[in-house]
Amino acid sequence: MKLKAIAIASALAMAGTAWAATVRDEPIQPIPAAKVTNPALVELGKKLYFDPRLSRSGFISCNSCHNLSMGGSDNLKTSIGDKWQQGPINSPTVLNSSMAVAQFWDGRAADLKEQAGGPIANPGEMAFTHDLAVGTLRTIPGYVAEFKSVFGSADINIDKITQAIAAFEETLVTPNSPFDQWLKGDDKALTDRELAGYGLFKESGCVACHNGPAAGGTSFQKMGLFEPYKTNNPAEGRAGVTGKDEDRMNFKVPTLRNVELTYPYFHDGEAATLEQAVELMGRLQLGRKYSEQEISDIVAFLKTLTGDQPTFVMPLLPPSSNETPKPNPWQ
Repeated sequence: MKLKAIAIASALAMAGTAWAATVRDEPIQPIPAAKVTNPALVELGKKLYFDPRLSRSGFISCNSCHNLSMGGSDNLKTSIGDKWQQGPINSPTVLNSSMAVAQFWDGRAADLKEQAGGPIANPGEMAFTHDLAVGTLRTIPGYVAEFKSVFGSADINIDKITQAIAAFEETLVTPNSPFDQWLKGDDKALTDRELAGYGLFKESGCVACHNGPAAGGTSFQKMGLFEPYKTNNPAEGRAGVTGKDEDRMNFKVPTLRNVELTYPYFHDGEAATLEQAVELMGRLQLGRKYSEQEISDIVAFLKTLTGDQPTFVMPLLPPSSNETPKPNPWQ
């Protein structure tokens, strides 16, 4: 029996090695499935992600702008904030965002934890303060009990809130796209047209910026290398963070994962379709004018980057107490 067990283990190990050898050597790598090490923390973060009581109005949640039923974005040119304010910039997808070099278009947040605190206190977004958000959660007995269970203390603070939200967001990955299946050796996962689009995508130089598991998100690049990008959007890109003029119009390269779901495109949302986005990127970033057929082929490839969307049971939020501030989105 012992020898048989050793033989089985050796066979499994060899099978694992064989599988690993089938992963193609490409600039884009497969997305790994999420590994949850603290499910209780993730569950708490999920509740907070969907809870509008973290906003001044009691109406806006993280999911309002990063809707997990819509590719982790809101499909608006710029998002809607407190009192129906028009946001200044397009809402990037939260899917696979844990793989990014930094958060927000200008990279002003180092990681998901830091990013999670930003919208809560932004007067144009959720329009609360961290202290008021913490105070609200402290009036909800269910949260007090859950924070104690997860953290070992009933005390609620913004550090714990953002840690939990980030833990949930880290699970929002989208593996197993057709392109991932092809990367892992399935020759039938992509059509000839999709493969032609990927070949053109590589040959054109798109992979210089759109690489790695997320097909982007790992660098900042200037928008408009061969032609200036014309926009009325006031966003300065990295210059708003660094104060350096040379960083003006430098934005974080967006992930192309699930890109067919996250329209409209660019920081200002001015490209309504993938076709428009590909045409503009070719002309502005590569100095290349794609034909209609080339655009169509590249778009066909881009659609193969849509992976399995996160699936989970929607959270049942703990009820408010008599002391919890009442929602009032009209003031």
